[in-house]
Amino acid sequence: MPCVLEQLDGGVLTLTLNRPDRLNAYNRELHDGLVGAFRRADRDDAVRVVVVTGAGRAFCAGADLEGRGRTFHSEQQAESYRDGGGLLALEIFRLTKPVIAAINGPAVGVGVTMTLPMDVRIAAEGAKLGFVFTRRGMVPEACSSFFLPRIVGISQAMEWMLTGRVFTAQEAHAGGLVSRVVPPEQVLPAALAIAREITENTAPVSVALTRQMLWRQLSGSSPMRAHRIESKGIYSRGRSRDVEEGVASFLEKRSADFPQRVSEDMPPFYPWWDEETF
Repeated sequence: MPCVLEQLDGGVLTLTLNRPDRLNAYNRELHDGLVGAFRRADRDDAVRVVVVTGAGRAFCAGADLEGRGRTFHSEQQAESYRDGGGLLALEIFRLTKPVIAAINGPAVGVGVTMTLPMDVRIAAEGAKLGFVFTRRGMVPEACSSFFLPRIVGISQAMEWMLTGRVFTAQEAHAGGLVSRVVPPEQVLPAALAIAREITENTAPVSVALTRQMLWRQLSGSSPMRAHRIESKGIYSRGRSRDVEEGVASFLEKRSADFPQRVSEDMPPFYPWWDEETF
């Protein structure tokens, strides 16, 4: 049985972490399954939105600690080592499709940090979350030292990261980490409802550009940078077949059928950022 189940329905790809006997603990097979699924989704115009959830009673209980004290030990050279959770986070960050986390149960360690580059997080009542790294003698991973302060603010991020304590879904909501808390049986339906709202009403190219505009500008130095890229986007989109269809469908009071696709119709200025290497 694969560690990641994939189901595509009406433009919504649901990825289910599938190690329920281990509370979907993160291991190499799960990592490879997620990275592969996200890469395929990014290339497939049939996929408009990705929803991620867990099989059984957990979302992801963190790293699989079957290796005990050597779980985080690597034989690679320090100069070449790259954190696996970080590679997954970067894969999600670069995606042209929105990603929604349906946190159906415990999400601890990489189980919660993997959701940070996702765009919307919905949690089940009773779910517990935690950035437990300092309690394991570790440090933050999965690019969470970048994402978490930008999502919840530096003070809240510091409290959760430095204490390493596990907290409730209600606290996660109050702190701005999740957008809503719902009964467990409603977590996946709530995520799918948002996904369908996107697939049924929006232009794929506009969604891809908007997603990257918002994420990339989190580290922008000034509103002028945002103004420049928004101006490029408005100029390009304003001449597009999508805008012709969007306006016509509004005036004619019908659903839009946007013709342009992410795989073929991204504007010439995309991507506009410089990727950092180290």
